[in-house]
Amino acid sequence: MNTHFNFCMPAEILSGKGIVKTSSEIFKLLGKKCLIVTGKSSAEKCGALADVTAALKAAGVEYSVFNKITENPLTATCCDGGRAGREFGADFVVGIGGGSPLDAAKAVCVYASNDHIVNDGIYTEKIINIPLPLVLIGTTAGTGSEVTGVSVLTRENGRKQSVSGKNFYAKYVLADPTYTYSVPTATTVSTALDAFAHAVESYFSKKHDFLSRKFSCLAVSEIVPLLLKLKDSDFKLSEEERDSLYFASLYAGLALNKGGTCFPHGMGYALTEDYGLPHGLACAVFIPAFLKEAKKGDGKGYAEIIKATGVSENELFKVLDALCKADITIPIEKIEEYRVRWSTLKNFKNSPTDFGADDGASLVYNLFGEV
Repeated sequence: MNTHFNFCMPAEILSGKGIVKTSSEIFKLLGKKCLIVTGKSSAEKCGALADVTAALKAAGVEYSVFNKITENPLTATCCDGGRAGREFGADFVVGIGGGSPLDAAKAVCVYASNDHIVNDGIYTEKIINIPLPLVLIGTTAGTGSEVTGVSVLTRENGRKQSVSGKNFYAKYVLADPTYTYSVPTATTVSTALDAFAHAVESYFSKKHDFLSRKFSCLAVSEIVPLLLKLKDSDFKLSEEERDSLYFASLYAGLALNKGGTCFPHGMGYALTEDYGLPHGLACAVFIPAFLKEAKKGDGKGYAEIIKATGVSENELFKVLDALCKADITIPIEKIEEYRVRWSTLKNFKNSPTDFGADDGASLVYNLFGEV
């Protein structure tokens, strides 16, 4: 057995129900002024924003709220957030929300400390100054962004692109699954599919190692039984099941942090940009094809991941077929644009076989092409 691994995830994770309320001392250590980065309403609805502001007040920390983050956050908006942090004199940032606000908060920390970086410059300019310290608080069970050094943003041309590295990790993660209890079922399904895609893609990626595969297997063992239940549109997860799903998304994030993603994520970005599909669903529609490729490239690993799901191969594909449906039609001209775009996509190169841009275009045509 090859037990070689390299592991780095510098964020300190503090977990448990009510963890934010008891974390005033952490906030006090980080400084006297805090910029809270979040979306318009989700952090308020789930109670996370109230808990954070109460903890900050208890710590004697002044705060300002930047709540302009939308789905698929724009580099320009994050740059505005960085400017707001500088003008406020923020010593640290707290990001609250699903993947978009958390990814945005990572970028805001960079922009706030590096005023020479503007908008898309985050992809090309050197980060000279250390980003502001960051605390992340997740409110959905999907991206696992809390534990990764990855920020997925939307460029000025409307295309999604990730930026990653040591400058994009949180200092602390406050992991409380109760904030996910109010998430609507449709969003729960999409985010669960995203977490499943992270676990599976990172498992078979060319950058995986022994430990990342253990995190992948742990994640799918928790996620798949819940996906089986969620395929019933009337089913409602219990609080205990919500807890399991949230922590499974973190396990998948830890796997992703090492292995990265493969072609389903790279291709899924296009469906979100052009057809508005939720991110998790947009990636997951390609997971069945990815699994078939993975089986060809790594039969032993494929058997291990199927075993970890706790269901048969046939049952797994049935549940994916039931949940991964997208009612869209893509014209051949757009598919040809994707073929060109994907010819240099690094996600393809990280995949377990030589599945390339031509294969991706053919897959999209078979799934969504105009008849």
